[in-house]
Amino acid sequence: MSRKYNCNKCPAYCCSYARIIVTNKDIKRLAKHHGLSVQDARKKFTKKGEEPGERILRHQSDPHFTSICRFLDQETRGCTIYEARPGICREFPGKGRCGYYDFLTFERRAQEDPDWISTTG
Repeated sequence: MSRKYNCNKCPAYCCSYARIIVTNKDIKRLAKHHGLSVQDARKKFTKKGEEPGERILRHQSDPHFTSICRFLDQETRGCTIYEARPGICREFPGKGRCGYYDFLTFERRAQEDPDWISTTG
């Protein structure tokens, strides 16, 4: 199935999800990538999630989405740890289309602007 969207042209909507869940394997990958111990990477890059035992990536402030993954480069809107990114990021958007692609194309049609991107006011 061919994609009907291009992630490289996206302002990183998926990186704005509040719960970017990481596994122990993901934390080990981040630790290795940054030359840290697993314990230090866990503390520095993750925090407790909503579910018992769940770990999620920490965020940073973002002018477009208020909060976004700490590993997103805000200038390029690209992942700064692409080779070490968590499994959930590797799998997204899965077999279907991205929900934000649907939102974006709807808004671009509604705004009659093919380059429209949501921003905060």
